[in-house]
Amino acid sequence: MIIDILTLFPESFSYLGESILKRAQESGIIKINIIDIRQFSSDKHKKCDDYPFGGGAGMLMTVQPIYDAVQSVLSERAKIIFASPSGEKLSPTLAQDLSKEEHLIFICGHYEGVDQRVIDLLKPKEISIGDYVLTGGELPTMVIIDCLSRFIDGVISRDSLNEESFSSNNLEYPQYTRPQVFMGLQVPEVLVSGNHQEVEKWRREKSRQITNERRPDLNKEE
Repeated sequence: MIIDILTLFPESFSYLGESILKRAQESGIIKINIIDIRQFSSDKHKKCDDYPFGGGAGMLMTVQPIYDAVQSVLSERAKIIFASPSGEKLSPTLAQDLSKEEHLIFICGHYEGVDQRVIDLLKPKEISIGDYVLTGGELPTMVIIDCLSRFIDGVISRDSLNEESFSSNNLEYPQYTRPQVFMGLQVPEVLVSGNHQEVEKWRREKSRQITNERRPDLNKEE
């Protein structure tokens, strides 16, 4: 998969070069390109924002630099994404669908947002990561990329996907590693018993218990 990220702040994306995503890029599973929108501004000072018509607080990103930046990487198979509080809420199903795309282009808004003509002309898929507002689109873009990448073959193991939170309308069970006792807290005996059937039973029960306590809404359809 090719992922192009259009942003005013390229340095924000250093996280994508670490850990699992770093290995995915080194192995050629994912290719991530960071594009500086300012380089496409026709303004002699490379300005990319202006006051909104009609007044109001803050500044808006202007349409021309964003439009030209998108055109520079646009392909027939590309899907354009724009992180926005008014978009479809990110979910495992949506992330899985995005992971099947060959080419994703992310537009990162900033300040008070973008000129509406960015949306009207480019028709991006708008995605929200929650019912709150951030200062820019860089953080939600990283969240979306991190989430969808996990569903791409070869990025992480299938076993990890099958057992994590939301994989079966349940939250994940508690997990432990060494030492077996720390500050008086001991790992549950069943997990060190060697009885795999009992371990699986314990995990299922804990998963259901945690879900019922914290997110009963996940099991409303059951």
